[in-house]
Amino acid sequence: MRQLRSTRLTQLAFLCMLLPAPALAQGTLADYARADSLSDRLSGLVVDIAEAPHWIAESNRFWYRKSVAGGFRFVTVDAVSRSKQPTFDHDRMAAAVSAVGPAAGDDPVTAITLPFDEFEFEEDLESIEFELADSTWNCTVTDYVCANRGAVEEDDDEADSVPWSAGPGQLWRRSQTEPLRSPDGSREARIMDHNVAVRMTGSEDWVKLSHEGAEADRYTRASMEWSPDSRKLAVYRVVPGHEREVHFIESSPEDQLQPKRLSLLYAKPGDVLDRQRPVIFDVEAKRQMIVDDALFPEAYSMSRLEWREDSRHVTFEYNQRGHEVYRVIEIDAATGDARALISEEPETFFYYSNAPGGKKYRSDVNDGEEIIWMSERDGWNHLYLFDGVTGQVKNQITKGEWVVRGVQHVDEENRQIWFSAGGMNADQDPYFVHYYRVDFDGSNLISLTDADGNHSVSFSPDRQYYVDRWSRVDHAPVAELRRTSDRSVVMELERADDSALLATGWRYPEVFVAKGRDGVTDIWGIIIRPTNFDPSRSYPVIESIYAGPHGSHVPKTFGTNAGRVALAELGFIVVQIDGMGTSNRSKAFHDVAWKNLKDAGFPDRILWHEAVAERYDYYDTDRVGIYGTSAGGQNSMGALLFHPEFYKVAVSAAGCHDNRMDKIWWNELWMSWPLGPQYAASSNVENAHLLEGRLLLIVGEMDTNVDPSSTFQVADALIEADKDFDFLFIPGAGHTSGGDYGARKRNDFFVRHLLNLEPPAWNIATRITADGGR
Repeated sequence: MRQLRSTRLTQLAFLCMLLPAPALAQGTLADYARADSLSDRLSGLVVDIAEAPHWIAESNRFWYRKSVAGGFRFVTVDAVSRSKQPTFDHDRMAAAVSAVGPAAGDDPVTAITLPFDEFEFEEDLESIEFELADSTWNCTVTDYVCANRGAVEEDDDEADSVPWSAGPGQLWRRSQTEPLRSPDGSREARIMDHNVAVRMTGSEDWVKLSHEGAEADRYTRASMEWSPDSRKLAVYRVVPGHEREVHFIESSPEDQLQPKRLSLLYAKPGDVLDRQRPVIFDVEAKRQMIVDDALFPEAYSMSRLEWREDSRHVTFEYNQRGHEVYRVIEIDAATGDARALISEEPETFFYYSNAPGGKKYRSDVNDGEEIIWMSERDGWNHLYLFDGVTGQVKNQITKGEWVVRGVQHVDEENRQIWFSAGGMNADQDPYFVHYYRVDFDGSNLISLTDADGNHSVSFSPDRQYYVDRWSRVDHAPVAELRRTSDRSVVMELERADDSALLATGWRYPEVFVAKGRDGVTDIWGIIIRPTNFDPSRSYPVIESIYAGPHGSHVPKTFGTNAGRVALAELGFIVVQIDGMGTSNRSKAFHDVAWKNLKDAGFPDRILWHEAVAERYDYYDTDRVGIYGTSAGGQNSMGALLFHPEFYKVAVSAAGCHDNRMDKIWWNELWMSWPLGPQYAASSNVENAHLLEGRLLLIVGEMDTNVDPSSTFQVADALIEADKDFDFLFIPGAGHTSGGDYGARKRNDFFVRHLLNLEPPAWNIATRITADGGR
């Protein structure tokens, strides 16, 4: 990558000499040279940034890596003694690692350029272990000797896994065949001829517990679970759904001349999915109980079967097709009767993911006597305490016009929950993550963070201390060690020094807030200006868009934003906005996306742009461009189709241009099921005839995330409608905006159509460089 930038800068230098001075206007050679060198010029300038802490065993000691001029150093802290010192002798460690030879790599190893980012202390704390060149290495911190511990072990589960895009509920496709031994070791269970069979451990005689299993209606080994008392089995019986495959041709493989073919299991919206049904077996009585499916008639997915510790009940989570019903279901293992402990039935969607940004959390307390559950049932994402016996809400734990962002720890003994949330501080950005503790009954809510910024907290094993790292897009990072009992600062670990960065002319983004379409809701975004910004000029505006409802996307923490600043250097103002339809605000804010992905928050975005233009004369809303990748690719093209009065130029990369063509989970979650007219209404393919303005489409040949056919189909529709557009197809590329080449084509496209200037003649520059001048 560095070599590519160097080559580009050489080309620019030749062109700067060859072309006449007037060509060095806004958006051309001088700006390109400054933009291309920006990333290198900004890299590593901010020192004293503390990375995430690593607590050592069960102690109150931890280490972290921090940035220093030219590299990094490792620091160890003792929270009790309030001491801070180097984790080891960095010079001796560099010499020890260098001595391992080729494994250390080609670059010289120095005290501040050690070839590992993290490590683990051995139990005696006298050596560390880290990965290097596909091997695990151990280096002592006493006499500084390194030894190879062997190749890095691969995750055995990977060999059994189905490709992530295969679709939900496809456990049966896993290749597990070995018997599953009962907890007490007395029995083994397996699948024979699609049926469940058991035997006493050591015996060769298998006894079938079911007989109706068949190729088209099979029991699955991967779903099988023994009860803790080893007397019962829970297992899913599956009717396989449609196995959709997406096919790829790699036209230009690196290892051979002829093309290669790849096929991938890839379920799409509307596909027939596997049908799962739980069955309970009383092994001793050889009794089979097929559970009635009245509570789970049309599953999108059903979670792993989980036994209660007393072996009396099995639970699983049911996600109904269309995502408008989500239930926690309990099965009586003695009768096979099922009941819903919790049933979420919103009018729109239940955001069922427990990944960051998702809205599902469940913690069973005391073997299910109580359940802590996350829900948006009052319009905001909050925690509730359920009675696990009656299924009734005992109390709402958190409440208010703010959102729980995640649960870090449940302390059953002290009946406390440690969680993160956003929006509780009325005078701060509602997207900032803060950390709290609250009792099960909702009392004693305590804030653990207070600084005006976005926080990341790491607790000591005994939770007596925590490291609070925070920053903003307009504030360099700070790291503090705090005491939990009174939230006091034990010691400031690091306060980043940004002076060298600011000396380059780089400036912090401006955080800007304007009212949305309802005239009430605040819409948050950032404004990035070029380093040579001149308020007397008029600047075209380029919006970087990603409106995926699975999260919020405007940066909230410190960073150089090198890519966006580099684009601004060509003579633009670059912005990013979170409009309605994205996550981490109220349920109503999020619901704007439901069955309406084409909305993408554009009514809010346009009002935000107009509010900026009202404040700043140099902000030219008559020349607005937009670009994005993936969901942002769909959004950026959609801007020209549905809002051509405002957006004039778009670059769309790896776009999901028709939600029926993309992966099932993401699209059915927001666009619902069964498929209806809402899919066509939001489709860039169906609406391609509406195109106005200038459009560049970019797609990678081997995109296994979003089916590349989505981009080809929108291109086909544009041709059918006799529309002009530009197209960049990248052989061998995956889900990407095109790397350095794609960024250059994007930048040239905006220079050409927003600045009305012709970009540099890159082919001439390449020829000059190859010839050594002329």
